[in-house]
Amino acid sequence: MSRILILFAHPALEKSRIHKELISRAKNLESVYVHDLYEVYPELDIDLSREQELLLSHDIILLQHPFYWYSAPAIIKQWLDLVLEHGWAYGSTGKALHSKQMMNVISCGGSREVYQREGKNRFTVPELLAPFNQTAHLCGMEYLPPFVIHGTHRLNDTDITLSALQYESLLVALRDERISEDERKGIEYINDILPIPSAIQS
Repeated sequence: MSRILILFAHPALEKSRIHKELISRAKNLESVYVHDLYEVYPELDIDLSREQELLLSHDIILLQHPFYWYSAPAIIKQWLDLVLEHGWAYGSTGKALHSKQMMNVISCGGSREVYQREGKNRFTVPELLAPFNQTAHLCGMEYLPPFVIHGTHRLNDTDITLSALQYESLLVALRDERISEDERKGIEYINDILPIPSAIQS
């Protein structure tokens, strides 16, 4: 059983319908630890030792956040800058994170169609997440396809519940090591190989 660390960052969680539901589901799962960065570090004064200890004690690292300006909220960048030290996370002696896995869990206001090369945003979501992919690679981690929820402004309560159920199924599958390397190859989103929410409910 893998241990999952969710590094959660939302500077206005009280306004988020989708992330409240996702986090609520995640908190109830065994071997899943939700670490709310804005709650723990409201002044962005990140405790380097604490964060490195959390990374060492988990196998899979999820960065969960809204997709702000094609990236992540500020505290994620602060966390990356401080925690992933040269000589610890990367470099000739930086082997602490080798063999772990990392992925993004994001919400987007726009549809999947606008995140295409011919769409309004001109790039796919995986292309825009390339800095996270390369960060994982530099640190010797495997970067998994992202879990993406599109069109968040148009989701009704049922849509949100179904998205949260699919997220829960992802966490369980990752924890129980039920998603193979072959299944992950060549897919844009990890959502694409998960059970559809109606199947989860039935």
